[in-house]
Amino acid sequence: MTDAPQLPVTTARLVLRPLEPADAATVTRLVNDYSVAGNLARVPFPYRDGLALEWIASTREQIDKGDAFHLAITEGGQLVGCVGLTLGRDGAELGYWVARKFWGRGIAREAAGAICDWGAAQLGLTRFHASALTDNLASQAVLRAIGFREGGTDSQFFLSRNRKMPVVLFERAVPAPAKQPAAPKPILLVVACALVDPEGRVLLAQRPPGKSMAGLWEFPGGKLAEGETPEAALIRELREELGIETKESCLSPLFFASHSYEAFHLLMPLYVCRRWEGRATAKEGQTLAWVRPARMAEYPMPAADLPLVALLRDFL
Repeated sequence: MTDAPQLPVTTARLVLRPLEPADAATVTRLVNDYSVAGNLARVPFPYRDGLALEWIASTREQIDKGDAFHLAITEGGQLVGCVGLTLGRDGAELGYWVARKFWGRGIAREAAGAICDWGAAQLGLTRFHASALTDNLASQAVLRAIGFREGGTDSQFFLSRNRKMPVVLFERAVPAPAKQPAAPKPILLVVACALVDPEGRVLLAQRPPGKSMAGLWEFPGGKLAEGETPEAALIRELREELGIETKESCLSPLFFASHSYEAFHLLMPLYVCRRWEGRATAKEGQTLAWVRPARMAEYPMPAADLPLVALLRDFL
C-alpha cells in the first residue's frame, strides 16, 4: 500500500473505529457470554480479565503493519461488537461478533458488509473468506446477505469449546472493475497524389531530417485545411511542395489508405495525376525521385502508404 487506509469506516448507523485501551472492560463484558464466545473460534471462554487489553494492543500493531484491521463496532458512540479483516496470501478473512442484546437489528450485516467494501476500496482486496458454525444459521445468513457464497465444509478448532467443530466455508470475490474503453483516436484526414510522368514513372518524396518519419518515402500531399475539399488541398500542396500547378479535372481519385497510428487514425485518399504545369522541384527540403512502379517497393515508406504501393503498381 502506498497510502495509509482511511479510518474510521462509517455507515448509515455505525462507526467502525480502531479499538482503544479504554474499550477493554466493555469488550470483556460483552464477549464473556457463551452465546457470543461459543460462536468464535479464537476466543476462549470464560474470557478472563486482561485478555481484552492484550488483544487491543495487538490490533493496533497489526493496523500499523497492515496485517489486519480489527475494529470496534459502535452505534451512537456505544461499543456493540467488533469486526475485522485479517490479510493473507489468498485474500482476507472476515470475522465479527455483536453483543447478544443487539442481535436482530442488522448490525452484523451492516458492519461486515461495510468493512469488506472498505477493504476492496482502500486495500485493493479482491477475495474474502469466512466461516460459520454449521448450526449458526444467523451468521450464515449475514454472509449470504453481503455477497458471500458457500464454498464447502470443514472442521475448525474452537477455543471456546476446546474441540473441533464443523463449519461452513464462505467466499466472496470482488469483480475486477470494468475496463474503460480506450478514448477514440482522432481521425487525421490527409490527401496524397501519384504524379505519373509520360514515361510511366511515379514521383516519390523523401521526408527531410527533423520531421516525423524522416527518411521515409511518400506520395506528395498533406493535411486538409479547415473548409478545404481534398482536391483543393491537393492542388495547394502540389504548388507549395513542388511548385507545379494542376486542376481539379486532372485529379482522379484512385485508392485510399486507412491506418491506425499510436496517436491518431489516418485516412488518406490517393489521387492520380498525369497532367500539370511546371517542373516538379523540391520546395521544402525533401528529396525527390521518379520511380518505376515495379521498383517502388524498394523505397521504405510509412505503414499507411505500403498497401497503396501494390495497388498502384498493378493499376499502372
